[in-house]
Amino acid sequence: MPQQKDIVKIAIQMPGAYPQLIQLDQVSRFVLPVRKRMLTSVYATERNLLGRCAEDLYKGIQSSDSGVRCDSLKLLADVSTDITFAQEFISRDGHSLLVKIVEDAHESYKFKIKPVKVFWFFLCRAPLIMTHTLTAFMELMDHGIVSWENLSSVFIKKIAGFVNAKVLDTSIQQVSLAILESMVLSSSSLFNEVKQEITLERLISHLQVTNQQLQTKAMALLMAMLQAGGEADRQNIIHSSSSVGDEMAHYLYVLQTVRLNHLEARMRTPLDSYNQEQRDMLHVLRQAAFETESESGLSNERRRSLCAKEFKKLGFSNNSNPGQDLSRCPPGLLALDTMAYFASRYPDAYSRFVLENSSREDKHECPFARSSIQLTLILCEILRIGEPPSETGSDYHPIFFAQDRLLEELFCICIQLLNKTWKEMRATQEDFDKVMQVVREQITRTLSSKPTSLELFKNKVNALNYSEILKLRQTERLHQEETLAPPVLELKERLKPELLELIRQQRLNRLCHGTLFRKISSRRRQDKLWYCRLSPNHKVLHYGDVEGETEMPSIEALQEKIPVADIKNVVTGKDCPHMKENKGKQTKEVLDLAFSITYDVEEYSLNFIASSRTDFCLWTDGLNVLLGKEMSSESMRSELEILLSMEIKLRLLDLENVPIPDTAPPIPKPPSNFNFCYDFSQAEQ
Repeated sequence: MPQQKDIVKIAIQMPGAYPQLIQLDQVSRFVLPVRKRMLTSVYATERNLLGRCAEDLYKGIQSSDSGVRCDSLKLLADVSTDITFAQEFISRDGHSLLVKIVEDAHESYKFKIKPVKVFWFFLCRAPLIMTHTLTAFMELMDHGIVSWENLSSVFIKKIAGFVNAKVLDTSIQQVSLAILESMVLSSSSLFNEVKQEITLERLISHLQVTNQQLQTKAMALLMAMLQAGGEADRQNIIHSSSSVGDEMAHYLYVLQTVRLNHLEARMRTPLDSYNQEQRDMLHVLRQAAFETESESGLSNERRRSLCAKEFKKLGFSNNSNPGQDLSRCPPGLLALDTMAYFASRYPDAYSRFVLENSSREDKHECPFARSSIQLTLILCEILRIGEPPSETGSDYHPIFFAQDRLLEELFCICIQLLNKTWKEMRATQEDFDKVMQVVREQITRTLSSKPTSLELFKNKVNALNYSEILKLRQTERLHQEETLAPPVLELKERLKPELLELIRQQRLNRLCHGTLFRKISSRRRQDKLWYCRLSPNHKVLHYGDVEGETEMPSIEALQEKIPVADIKNVVTGKDCPHMKENKGKQTKEVLDLAFSITYDVEEYSLNFIASSRTDFCLWTDGLNVLLGKEMSSESMRSELEILLSMEIKLRLLDLENVPIPDTAPPIPKPPSNFNFCYDFSQAEQ
């Protein structure tokens, strides 16, 4: 029989029903869910009711009955979203009790349970209890009543242990990741503790699972750690492991791509001349560069003339309507954003750039606006903004994880680099594209070295001046043209006879296989076919008419033949007899495919029209080989070059990165005597 103090009478009105007065046993596990409805009772005082509920749950989570404890924690997680209840529960030091449950996680699972129920408890109750505990704790802390900094190191390590565990209930890991995210964002001291416990490899492993909620929580924690840390901290997070594996590099690349693609909308949006905010940004750029007097007293025409003059000095092509320069997409509004960022973040450098070039009159001025628009486009292309992440991509930039606004900061460095390179090249407006190509190369080469900070990028890219770029280009050109070195040319000449013989054999084999040709009559009908092939002993040409496009008729089926010894010459094009007969009637295409062989006496000839340029080259080369002449077709020259190139590369494989001298080393003079030679005759005796 329950004690009287545990029995309370509560008036409850259910939707669409009359109010009822019911009695509830506060400690019964079966009525705990009903208490949640008490929060909506219109008859009970809210503070008293929530206070009593908080007291009941405080006792319930300490119960020795695992079922009551689990139900109490579940209800606590539900009602903790109410700030009044949270205040009541925290005033009873309930949050400390939850912390204690987490800190004693291993001991808390060791209850006095009958052996038969142990397996069932660990299978079902333990993960649920911890999930409800962490969820309730998270809801209570979200109200900001208790500071996150009051948490102990033991608690933080325990939560991190849940995240780092390879086999654990995903619900526990989801809430643990959310708790760590809140810790990281709340204070720098907690961030330092969390980063010591959580590694990038573990967060990446959570991104590989199929559970979308777990992936989201892991990504949120990673973003929070990158956001809360300084530049050095971000580098430590990314390079916390000794080496970045291929799989981790891929996920870093995907993360970088997804974040940079947030800029795509601005990059694809042209400037709207009717948008007041965008027009104001343009005028702020102008006013930041030129110290003009108040424009309020000027007439509209005078103000318009002054603005056009200053926009021209600023480097806009269309000074009367500078918005048209930003209508090209990409880079669209992103170019305006980068210029505005540079002007506001580095006003001295911005003013110096604009004034230095706007005051020059030697046609060597560098237009700021035009250069900025093109530079923004180059950076978008290098960083691949707008491209979806590849399934196999792994090319990420460590510098990305050291900056919140990478594109803007890179722009600020590179626009000053552009001005420096412009002066080094003594460029004019006609050299604009050439300068931009050099700047692109400077940025690409520097980023390929994987700088880990903006300062390191700035030092490297400024050291890579125009003269260094020219040296690098010359070195690469010489490296590519290594085949022009005298020893290599000599080797080529030695290899040519062998390779030419290989091509000759290929041509003769093709003639032995034979080819199908079409006859062209005076009426230009191409319905008759004939076949020609060389005998295996290379002494006779066999030919004859065939029916249909047969694969390769036998020699016996070809009734006509010409001994190779009787062939006198091979002629091509307009010199062919059958081309002379129809002079002026043949197209250039037919002339390029025509060839003939003359035999016995000059009056006799066998006329061919090849079906393609390849067949023409193969047959003319093969016939010249039969006659003992040199092959001269363009196909032969191309094949010889390919074979030479392949053979040279194979021969030079062992000499990779070994410089080849232009001349052979000198042969030393013979010794004054040969007494060091061994006398075999004496050894035989």
